[in-house]
Amino acid sequence: MAKEEKARAKKEQVKGKAKEAMGRMTGNERMTAEGRADQMKGDARQAKEKGKDTFKH
Repeated sequence: MAKEEKARAKKEQVKGKAKEAMGRMTGNERMTAEGRADQMKGDARQAKEKGKDTFKH
């Protein structure tokens, strides 16, 4: 399960970066903001998984 969550976090981060970049290129502020939000969700998920790993060891 942890590997799936880590992969999901990475996917959200990559998706967010792409969305943010596309928003910047097109001048779409909403898309840029959504991209940043996706990245933050991925960052939070990744931090949660790292915390779990810390307590396992």
